[in-house]
Amino acid sequence: MKRYFITGIGTGIGKTIISAILTEKLNADYWKPIQSGDLDVSDSLLVGQLISNPKTTIHPEKYRLGQPLSPHLSARLDGIEIDKDLIQLPAQANTLIVEGAGGLMVPLNDRDLILDLIKSLGVKVIVVSQNYLGSINHTLLTLEVLKHYQIPVEGLIFNGKSNSETEEYIEKYSGVKILGKVPALNVITKETIAEAGKYITI
Repeated sequence: MKRYFITGIGTGIGKTIISAILTEKLNADYWKPIQSGDLDVSDSLLVGQLISNPKTTIHPEKYRLGQPLSPHLSARLDGIEIDKDLIQLPAQANTLIVEGAGGLMVPLNDRDLILDLIKSLGVKVIVVSQNYLGSINHTLLTLEVLKHYQIPVEGLIFNGKSNSETEEYIEKYSGVKILGKVPALNVITKETIAEAGKYITI
């Protein structure tokens, strides 16, 4: 049974779309343990709307927080504290796509980061990158942190407009496997999500 944690080099770089593509391509289950804000249009709801296969189960979030803020602050405003140890992988026998919140160093509480959650879950990581000024730095820093903490990385996916110079440098310097380069999708539908699976090798 394969389990992948989808993290990104920052917020808003397409983790949810890549998670949907992977979920559809692998006929996998999907789980976002922490949803911070946008509860009526959550990532779990979006992924569920974009999946065509009958095998996928969308597992409910462990924490549903009211404000579109860092999880630690959103939880505090909701009068609760996120307990990392209460976040356990759902019982299932299928491949599982786990989507994080933001990047590795996003705080969950006064002690734990998304990084600590990944370590506790014991899953492989897929990093989503996007090309923009500064993305080489952000991508290599993300990969270095994962390496430092001995967290296994399945590979890297570039999402959006391609930049061959940037992508080649990151691949050469990091030595991390490039799983795919997904172009910007002009329209996001079940059909385009299913079609985009061809850009990823896993």
